[in-house]
Amino acid sequence: MTNATMALAELAEKGADIDVLRQMVQFMAQRLMEFDVEGRCGAAYDEKNPERLNSRNGYRERTWDTRAGSVELKIPKLRQGSYFPEFLEPRRTAEKALTAVIQEAYVQGISTRSVDNLVKSLGMSGVSKSQVSRLCGELDERVNAFLGRQIEGDWPYLWVDATYVKTREAGRIVSVAVIVAVGVNTDGQREVLGLKVGASEAEPFWTEFLRSLNRRGLRGVKLVISDSHEGIKAAVSKVLKATWQRCRVHFMRNALAHAGKTQRRMVSAAIGTVFVQESADAARAQWRSVADQLRDKFPKLGRLMDDAENDVLAFMTFPRAHWTQIYSTNPLERLNAEIKRRTNVVGIFPNDASITRLVGAMMLEQNDEWSLNRRYMQLEGLQSLSDTAPTRLSAVAR
Repeated sequence: MTNATMALAELAEKGADIDVLRQMVQFMAQRLMEFDVEGRCGAAYDEKNPERLNSRNGYRERTWDTRAGSVELKIPKLRQGSYFPEFLEPRRTAEKALTAVIQEAYVQGISTRSVDNLVKSLGMSGVSKSQVSRLCGELDERVNAFLGRQIEGDWPYLWVDATYVKTREAGRIVSVAVIVAVGVNTDGQREVLGLKVGASEAEPFWTEFLRSLNRRGLRGVKLVISDSHEGIKAAVSKVLKATWQRCRVHFMRNALAHAGKTQRRMVSAAIGTVFVQESADAARAQWRSVADQLRDKFPKLGRLMDDAENDVLAFMTFPRAHWTQIYSTNPLERLNAEIKRRTNVVGIFPNDASITRLVGAMMLEQNDEWSLNRRYMQLEGLQSLSDTAPTRLSAVAR
């Protein structure tokens, strides 16, 4: 212990130079591992102790990327079992994906000052093609396994939405759609069911995406919630044959665009009276009444309400306990906001595969977090939406 204290004091006397900081990080990390291994072995290095539980078996070298730079560590090995320090646990999947995307940008010759600053902020002093290949291969395997897994059970509610990110294509910078599907099953559990990157949100793109979910086992979809997009609506009707719910929040934005700034509060309050009704029939009656009241002053708004009635009020034909969760795409909006926050760090992706890698890793992490939380939706009414009748066993053997 005295030697360790002296060594640390010598480092401290050298000042606050970045190299000294890196040496101090290295010293402290090495000492932490030594103490940890001594506790696991029940004895210090080379100590003769009849109560020893394990013994050392050399070291293995490991480079640790920190904000102070790359630190070379010697991780002790044990004769029985394995040892890996907790502070060296691999990065979270999405963080590793972000690192891989930045590294791949370097390898493909898309180096910019902003990317260079990002690499330095991650504590990396350099990158090789072999490192990129290894890291990307590991991530792609996990992400592809997650996105291609079989979907089991019935999923009565499905939310779909898209956000746009920039990528390079044939020497040009273009925007591509990243679409995500989230579902709730009859156990009330929420999961990310699919992800796809494409050039646009045209009907063929959405149709192929929904068919890919069907091929993986998606079934029992009763309601699809999305914004007003003809491609989605047509694909849902063709592939899933489910009811389509037009996002109420998006509809309100469209409706208020037909009113002047000083009249929007009044219009919003009038339409809001529809959604406080206790039943679907009462809501429809109120909808038509409000549309008639607004028609003379706002003819375009009146026509919009006539056309959108069935789609905006579709959620009211489902169990009331679920209304607040199925009338809009809010669950996906929060997810899309996080996608934008993380993809903005990269700015321009080198290719579509790198988008799938980063966003897919984020969805994998999000799915893991959801699996640890309590169920997303009340069970009340969910079983009535299932296509699979529950099996009932007799209490008395016959």
